[in-house]
Amino acid sequence: MRIVVIGGTGLVGSQVVAHLADQGHDAVPASPQSGVDTLTGAGLAEALEGAQVVVDLSNSPSFADEDVMAFFTTSTRHLLEAEAAAGVRHHVVVSIVGADALDSGYLRAKVAQERLVRASAQGWSIVRSTQFFEFLERIADEATVDGTARIAPVGFQPIASADVARIVAEVATGDPLNDVVEIAGPERFRFDEIVAARLRGDGDPRTVVADPAATYFGAVLEDGSLVPAGDAVLGEISYDRWRSAV
Repeated sequence: MRIVVIGGTGLVGSQVVAHLADQGHDAVPASPQSGVDTLTGAGLAEALEGAQVVVDLSNSPSFADEDVMAFFTTSTRHLLEAEAAAGVRHHVVVSIVGADALDSGYLRAKVAQERLVRASAQGWSIVRSTQFFEFLERIADEATVDGTARIAPVGFQPIASADVARIVAEVATGDPLNDVVEIAGPERFRFDEIVAARLRGDGDPRTVVADPAATYFGAVLEDGSLVPAGDAVLGEISYDRWRSAV
């Protein structure tokens, strides 16, 4: 099966491509570096020729509210139009757990992207993921002022990017769900505590403070905001196992 992975050279995308290739599929990584630009539509028709499935792992280069909304809505429209013309039967997109319950520009843009996918004529699957282990340091960086990272003391269930890639590859090779599946790591932590653990493990001297007013993607959090609301597909890789391998 020919499967085009938009963003197929990134952290998750490159692993999805590897999984699909190992299974014998014709996995095609597509990105601006390979001449495929979803924002302008350039190269899409050629890249999607003969494809049965498209996996969208693209991300906006700017997180400013207007920029990110324009990126996800414009790119998704271009993709869906090109897929319809090429006869693609399954569109898979990765989104974020809790996206429709939090008020931030980035998450509103992801919800708008999901809405376009749901309304498309071809089959679709939306994979909503919790945050990746790999981004804990970046979260701390964005939350740090004068050597102190302020993180909300709420439930947090991060997942290894390798588990995300494996699950996305499974979804891509199956029948369209025409539904949302949520995925998360196998363990639940308190957000501030796991960020503090990551910094300690790196020998980082920053202090982490539990601050209920701290925001995430610009949104104020409640306990339960960042974890699956119901049943979820859980990853296999624990935080300690992931940490020992990096």
